[in-house]
Amino acid sequence: MDTVVLAGYMRIVTGELLDAFPWRVVNIHPALLPSFPGLHAQRQALQYGVRYSGCTVHFVDEGLDSGPIILQAVVPVEPDDSEDTLSARILKEEHRLLPEALQLLAKERLAVVGRRVIIR
Repeated sequence: MDTVVLAGYMRIVTGELLDAFPWRVVNIHPALLPSFPGLHAQRQALQYGVRYSGCTVHFVDEGLDSGPIILQAVVPVEPDDSEDTLSARILKEEHRLLPEALQLLAKERLAVVGRRVIIR
């Protein structure tokens, strides 16, 4: 089962690729989507003063970080955090979460129903 993983890929994917791999293109984003899509998610989290941030593994659609959410992990935002310290904490969770999501996908345990992902 072919899958496309966009970890760190910083461009919007075209419909041609999405059509070739329906619900098989996965991205990981360093924020709790739908909050803070796009670039500089940690900077935005700090600017808005959120208490928690994290990461999201999601299916890719034609929007910007707008596809159905597969899994999320939460990390606290500490009062003295910088972009670098928050990014490092989120990265640890990304390294844990992405393989977990890909295993669910490989085992065909994910179903997209509307905007929701159901884990079977």
